[in-house]
Amino acid sequence: MTHPLLDISNVSVSFGKAPVVKNVSFRVAPGEIVGIAGESGSGKSTICRAALSLLPPTGSVSGEIRLDGKPLTGLAPAEWSALRGRDLSMIFQNPSSHLNPLQTVGSQIAQPMIRHLGLSRAAAWDKAVALLEDVGIREPAMRAKSYPHELSGGMKQRVMIAAAISCAPRLLIADEPTTALDVTVQQKILELLKDLNRQRGLAIALISHDLGVLADICSRIVVMRHGEIVEEGEARQVVTDPKHPYTRLLVNSQPGRKSLTSGWSGAAAEAPLLEVKDLKVHFPVKRDIIDVLQRRQPEPFKALDGIDLTVKAGETVGIVGESGSGKSTLARTIILQNKATEGGVTLEGRPLADLAGAALLAFRRRVQMVFQNPYDSLNPRMTALETIAEPIWRHLLADRATALKEAEKLLDMVELKREFGSRRPSQLSGGQCQRVGIARALALKPEVLIADEITSALDVTTQAQILDLLARLQRERKLTLLYISHDLSVVSSFCQRVYVFRSGKIVEHGPAADVLGNPREAYTQQLVASIHRLPDLVAG
Repeated sequence: MTHPLLDISNVSVSFGKAPVVKNVSFRVAPGEIVGIAGESGSGKSTICRAALSLLPPTGSVSGEIRLDGKPLTGLAPAEWSALRGRDLSMIFQNPSSHLNPLQTVGSQIAQPMIRHLGLSRAAAWDKAVALLEDVGIREPAMRAKSYPHELSGGMKQRVMIAAAISCAPRLLIADEPTTALDVTVQQKILELLKDLNRQRGLAIALISHDLGVLADICSRIVVMRHGEIVEEGEARQVVTDPKHPYTRLLVNSQPGRKSLTSGWSGAAAEAPLLEVKDLKVHFPVKRDIIDVLQRRQPEPFKALDGIDLTVKAGETVGIVGESGSGKSTLARTIILQNKATEGGVTLEGRPLADLAGAALLAFRRRVQMVFQNPYDSLNPRMTALETIAEPIWRHLLADRATALKEAEKLLDMVELKREFGSRRPSQLSGGQCQRVGIARALALKPEVLIADEITSALDVTTQAQILDLLARLQRERKLTLLYISHDLSVVSSFCQRVYVFRSGKIVEHGPAADVLGNPREAYTQQLVASIHRLPDLVAG
């Protein structure tokens, strides 16, 4: 490689006296796709943020960072403003914290094109709608008018990708761009990135914990741990014949590499514990100017359109499907955050819609949910211990002092050191926050636990730990699990039965091994075909 586009040479990054990146060097050639792998906290995102001068003021950087031979250190703010978005662009991991809640997503995608490409507002808006369609968002013209809070996590991630590629930059740094996406959209995004790479010579630094994705799209892979590069090489060699023990650990921790034992002895009685009957959940659609002028009420959005499913005591039932298929809507309807339009949900034969007063409180203790994004679902002002203890004293099961003592035991149960109990969410990693969310959900000793994409944002080693933890807790606590995920590799190894959702309907269901091993429906076949599987390790 004689003339790299991005040249990172002996770069170290420290926050205060704490070094987080230590003498890292790697290059990205024009038109090359380089993967950066490693667990949470390994320094992957930090080194790439340093390349774009996006570190907080407390961060200090040493070493050399060059773009096309020109040093990037010491650029004035105005120079960085002209460079970012046009020549350099970045897709961030958490779209919720990087999208403006006060602007429509269409406006946010259009802004870089207005600034850097000189497009008119109308032309930029039309291009923004086309980009939303390119990244797989249904009804893009309508969704362009939506605000971030009106979109699912996966849809917000696609909005971020559309904005990042809008000005056709020379170098794209993609920080876990497909983490929150289902496999079909993930495949489409990766194909889009590969097309941009082939057609426009777009160079890409792709950060991911999914080695299957990196092996599929990258020519080289850099593996980081504790702020250092432990292995670098041609992609296939790294995933089939890793030289470093940590790389081998990453490979063996990939979803589907091992089968998890879920369920508990004597589980799955004949009568269903939880039953969903002909459930329909429709949401009104905002009227646009044409609707107002024509005095027309648009058709509601059918998030769920006639869902029937059962969950028996002790089962682990998987719900899979693309973003927007209705998976999370189902979960929120079960826990009574959404109201059913028609049909309903029963627990041991009793309709949930009839619950009130003491019966409703008892239901909330029996059925708990762990949410997808731990940072968004935890109170930023409360410590981990207070977060876990709060449900106990709010349900009058104990006084605050006793509840805090119970919370310490729950920290032990989810394998989180007690010293983390005094920390707030911003002081915890994603995996640690997710453990706090699980402990909080278990605080009321529920019978049913609904897990909504709880490992989607976690690196593979942490993901494997969380799944092992859930399997153990299920056996010890005799939990019934409803596991929602876009990761079919996890579902196939963790769940006993699976339901496949598409556009608010169930297209296929049955034993997980049958549905995901030999799917009958074309849509399920498409899902299964989109899984990124690692090639086998070299023997020895």
